Amino acid sequence: MSAPIRVLVVGCGHMGTSHARAYEKLDGFELAGVVSRGAASRQKLLADLGVDRPQFDDFGKALAAVRPDAVSINTYPDTHYDYASRALAAGCHVFLEKPMAETVEQARALAAAARAARKKLVIGYILRVHPTWARFVEIASGLGRPLVMRMNLNQQSSGPQWQTHKMLMQSMSPIVDCGVHYVDVMCKMTRSRPVRVSAIGARLTDDLPPGMYNYGQLQVTFADGSVGWYEAGWGPMMSDVAYFVKDVIGPRGCVSIAGVKEGEVASDDVGGHSRAGLLRLHHGALESDGSFAKADEWIDCSDEPDHDGLCRLEQEVFLDAILHDRDLTDHMDDAVNSLRIVLAADEAFRTGRTVALS
Repeated sequence: MSAPIRVLVVGCGHMGTSHARAYEKLDGFELAGVVSRGAASRQKLLADLGVDRPQFDDFGKALAAVRPDAVSINTYPDTHYDYASRALAAGCHVFLEKPMAETVEQARALAAAARAARKKLVIGYILRVHPTWARFVEIASGLGRPLVMRMNLNQQSSGPQWQTHKMLMQSMSPIVDCGVHYVDVMCKMTRSRPVRVSAIGARLTDDLPPGMYNYGQLQVTFADGSVGWYEAGWGPMMSDVAYFVKDVIGPRGCVSIAGVKEGEVASDDVGGHSRAGLLRLHHGALESDGSFAKADEWIDCSDEPDHDGLCRLEQEVFLDAILHDRDLTDHMDDAVNSLRIVLAADEAFRTGRTVALS
């Protein structure tokens, strides 16, 4: 049996902790060390795992000391390009939380660097490994064309979660940071080229960097006539009503994620963001008398993985890509494409103009 792939985990927050658990549990990986600016977070992570591993507060020093086979980057987005570039240059495979980078040019450069180094670059699009979301995409894809895709994820945050959101908004707005997930889903549903993007937004607090906004909605139009919107807002002022909408309409009917009920899961519960207890499939066909030809179907998804389980599935993809030299060109291109769309939406909001996508 070959030696395990030694992984350096950078960032010891919610995502870094879940990924570190996966590295400890999966045969084929070995947690080689952890990096975070704060000692408390990395000490808590290792205590939760019940292991003793090298700890660092500086990424460069950790990379040189540990000399890992792979690096797992779970830090704020403004560090992604720098850390991933340095890891690839050091000969490491990279798992990189979304979004890839702050600009499309940086994202394309990372994909090119991974190809040139013959190393694997997997981006953390957790919905891609989610069995319920895969079924959601499959059903939506069969509803005919065009599709109308309605999605949101608003988060009423306070305390530490609001502090995290404010840190994220040092570099990007909610429709950019979270939007990459959902426009990626839209692209998978339509398999069509996005042609233009528009957006609205609002700055609901002065407790933000100049020019930043904590509420936004993007609208994207595809070449096949499909349209989609995504809404995201962060902060203590956000409404908890209808904060989780995942709904797709086509000529043949509609499908919705219907398993998250108001009050059942807090809007700032990260584990609830991918939860999908039920899918509701509505058939639009009518009988000759005008009544519906078929009753709605309820698809039970209650056995879906929890957040740690989904992170483990992501790391299984990463491990498989490394061990079997999988071609990740399409994966990286899709990640660049979704980033391109949400950054165009940010531009549309800031300029007040619709942005055409070439």
